[in-house]
Formats: sequence, C-alpha cells, structure tokens
Amino acid sequence: MLLFQTPTTPVEDPESQEKTFSIIQLIIDGGIGSVIIISVLLVLLAVALYIYFERTFAIKSASKIDKNFMNQIRDNVSAGKLDAAKMLCAQTDSPVARLTEKGISRIGKPLEDINKAIENAGTLEVYKLEKNVSILATVAGAAPMIGFLGTVIGMIIAFQEMATSGGQAEMGSLAEGIYTAMTTTVAGLVVGIIAYIGYNHLVVKTDKVVHQMEANAVDFLDLLNEPV
Repeated sequence: MLLFQTPTTPVEDPESQEKTFSIIQLIIDGGIGSVIIISVLLVLLAVALYIYFERTFAIKSASKIDKNFMNQIRDNVSAGKLDAAKMLCAQTDSPVARLTEKGISRIGKPLEDINKAIENAGTLEVYKLEKNVSILATVAGAAPMIGFLGTVIGMIIAFQEMATSGGQAEMGSLAEGIYTAMTTTVAGLVVGIIAYIGYNHLVVKTDKVVHQMEANAVDFLDLLNEPV
C-alpha cells in the first residue's frame, strides 16, 4: 500500500529571517554617547548646508551684471555725465557697480588715489562675499574629529565591558561600544566631506567674481587713461 504524503514547507526560524537595516535603530543601539555625537554632527550638517546654499545664492546674485554696463559707463564718463554714471551704478546691485561708483566719485584726483579707493572697496566686497565661508571650513575639519572622538568612546566602552567580564564578554555585550565607534566615524566623515566639497565650490565661485571685479576695475582705469 502506497502512502502519499504532501510535502511540508519548512517553517522559517524567526531568528533566521533577514533583519531590516535601520539607521535610527543603529544609532540608538550605540548608547547615549552615540546619540549625543550624532546629534552634534547633524547640527553641524544643518549649519554647513545653510551656509552653502545661502552663499551660493548670494554669490550668484553678485556675479550678475549687464554686459553693456561698462559701455554705458564709458559713454557717460566720456560725455562728462558723472551724475548719470553714478545713478547707473546705484541702480545696479553688484560688487562691480559699487567699485565703479567708488572710482567715479574720485574722478579729478590723481589716478593712484582712484586706484587705491577701488582696491579698498574691492577688499570690502570680497569680505562680504566670503561671509561665514570660514565656518564651512571649520565644519569640514571638525566633523571628522568629532566622529573619531565617538570612535575612541566606543572602544573605551567595548574594552571596559571586556575588562569587567574577565575577558569572557559575549559579542552582544560589546555591541554598544562597536556601534558607537562605527556610526560616529561614518557620520563624521560624511559631514566633513559634504562641508569640504561645499567650501571648495564656494571658493571657486568667489574667485570668479573677484576676477570679474578686477577686470572691470582695469577697464575703468583704462577709460580714465584714454585721451580726451
């Protein structure tokens, strides 16, 4: 007599089921030290992103200028219409226009004095463009160090657990220290990399505006040297 048995599907062991990866849970498992350090890094990340986007929009606005601006300035100055040239500069909100206005206000004085006035105004404009950018550089350097601090704290926790258990500590009891060491290191490096890239990008964009200011300052000085 043949007995037919229906195949039974193996019941999966709940412990063998794949666990979903949760970053929040990973941070919490690292203990209070991990939570504090990650919180500090998140604050630094928020500050870095705010400064980056705020400066990006400010520098982009500063770089916008009408291509015919210097031609109009040239025409007004050549015709002796200094008030019209100043009015045009006042209506144009850009570092180039403010430098040009400073030079126009010095017309009639020695060329060296005009050049010095433009340089001083340019220094002030560069300072405005670089506002808070140094904070971004500080975040880029400090974030990895704070992450490494979490690594050291995590290792201390792990070794302390091993010492108190007589060298027979289970991996589960060491998890808190290991989580703290790994998560804070990764978080610190991520924040540092983002801030570093943002800082260098802002430096490049600022340099372009500075070169634009220098080029227009040279054009203005050349205008004053043109024979009447």
